[in-house]
Amino acid sequence: MAISSHDAFSASGGGRRRRRRGGRRGALSEINVTPLVDVMLVLLIVFMISAPLLTVGVPVELPKTEAGSMQDQSEPLTVSIRADGSLFVQEEPVAFAGLSPRLRAMAGDTTKPIYVRADGRASYSAVAQVMAALSTSGFSSINLITDTGGPSSGGTPASDKPAG
Repeated sequence: MAISSHDAFSASGGGRRRRRRGGRRGALSEINVTPLVDVMLVLLIVFMISAPLLTVGVPVELPKTEAGSMQDQSEPLTVSIRADGSLFVQEEPVAFAGLSPRLRAMAGDTTKPIYVRADGRASYSAVAQVMAALSTSGFSSINLITDTGGPSSGGTPASDKPAG
């Protein structure tokens, strides 16, 4: 039995072409994602630019640590300590004597977390006094805010130690 060049498996379909019903094209069911990607990239750029501007307005240089970031909560109470020792609750300056009463009035209850943002050049005694005042006022959730990317607490490899 000989096989001809016009069998059923050839590209030409045996010399006859089949037409779809009515000769119409089928409906295009694909989604064009190019506009979606363009909009998402614009939104990403806008949020990347605006995110650093949404932090609390008291400028302090946070110390660097290796600790990771915490889960964000809605509008936490923030105490900021500048390098010169001046105190701020949220963005308003406050005297050390008025720190506890103002925080108690703002928090309502003492279970709300308090975030302490201290400048890296602020004295240890100023930070310790603020944290002690918060603790004696009944606040049990006191958190220190730091910047990430600081030195590791692990031992240094032998190749990094200075020769001597």
